[in-house]
Amino acid sequence: MDYSSYPRNDVLCIDMRSFYASVEAVKLGLDPMTALLAVVGDPNRSGSIVLAASPALKKKHGISNVSRYFELPEDPDIHIVPAHMADYLQVSVEITKLINQYVPKEAIHQYSVDEVWVTVNGLKRLFGNRWEVASKIKQDILDNFGITSSIGIGDNKFLAKVVMDLHGKKLGIAECKYEDVEEKLWPFPVEDIWGIGGRMKRNLNRMGIVTLGQLANYDIEQLKKRFGIMGEQLYWHAWGVDLSPVYGNFTKTEQKGFGHGVALLRDYTKEEVATCILDLSEEVCRRARTADKTGKTIHLSIAYSKETGGSFSRSKSIELPTNVTMDVYRVCMQLFHQFYDGYSNIRHVSVSLDNLFDKGETQLDLFEDRTKKTDIGYVMDAIRDKFGSTAILRASSYTNAGVTIDRSKKIGGHYA
Repeated sequence: MDYSSYPRNDVLCIDMRSFYASVEAVKLGLDPMTALLAVVGDPNRSGSIVLAASPALKKKHGISNVSRYFELPEDPDIHIVPAHMADYLQVSVEITKLINQYVPKEAIHQYSVDEVWVTVNGLKRLFGNRWEVASKIKQDILDNFGITSSIGIGDNKFLAKVVMDLHGKKLGIAECKYEDVEEKLWPFPVEDIWGIGGRMKRNLNRMGIVTLGQLANYDIEQLKKRFGIMGEQLYWHAWGVDLSPVYGNFTKTEQKGFGHGVALLRDYTKEEVATCILDLSEEVCRRARTADKTGKTIHLSIAYSKETGGSFSRSKSIELPTNVTMDVYRVCMQLFHQFYDGYSNIRHVSVSLDNLFDKGETQLDLFEDRTKKTDIGYVMDAIRDKFGSTAILRASSYTNAGVTIDRSKKIGGHYA
């Protein structure tokens, strides 16, 4: 492969090691790398998920971020703490501010709360080459926050991310240039590569593609025929080529839809789930009204407990776009009654509104005062914006089946 025509940048991918667990360990005055610590979503529930385990806990007891609270061993040295999402977000913001001391904001691409891409082109005179910049940032994060990070260095964002995943987490800092792809990336199974999930792995394996090297040497036309544009992207990624921008505004600007879902803490019956659907419809429509959007397609998803298994996900398009809560609720209940399987152990519900239009494009209905219905929603939103998200609620939200009050205490589905 001749890489001479492809751009070369100095890109770092920085990952905070066991971020949630590290923040909690520092708060307790412990060493994040040696303490046995588990961050649990809700310690009052034995089935609650372990959101983060410290490196030492992972190594000693094999605990991972998909383990359950009841799977933790009876070890008196293990510190079990509840999640504090607001703290993790605050530390993440402060780390980004620290990185901003090295590079401008447009050179920072926040990938997640604990992972960020940083383009460090042109810093050699100030801080040294890209290895030296990576070392300085890594040390600064450790000195200021007590958190160990892993850093991948690459000629583009893909190479920086993959070399961090495959090598940086073991070495601390790892680098992959275009010329290193064959040696450092090709021997690895395709499922170890960022961007390739379980379903794609199975599809590739059926084609005889097990390693990234085999993917790189597969016929690109066959990959395009099988997977479309995704097949072409897979091929070029296997060669280490990634043309995604390394500077600029990385924030997604076009809203495709508004959705809200909840994993229920207990089995819900047919009667109770109606209250849950109403609460979710209210939140979805509130977000749509805030963006001055309306939607024509309403989607409802229901999943049952593991004991029963099964789920359904259905949508319906309406004639006039809406952001009125009761419009969305009525359609969701129609879908629910049409496809409900009769089980009384519903454990997950989600509602979404898409096929969006600007509010001003909404057509008036001669037989219904839609303006008044819409205005009521905006008045309720204004009260919540001023006095808090639970300042005004529907009466059903205060019942045992309501989910709004509990969700208001959470960030990302976990208590703040």
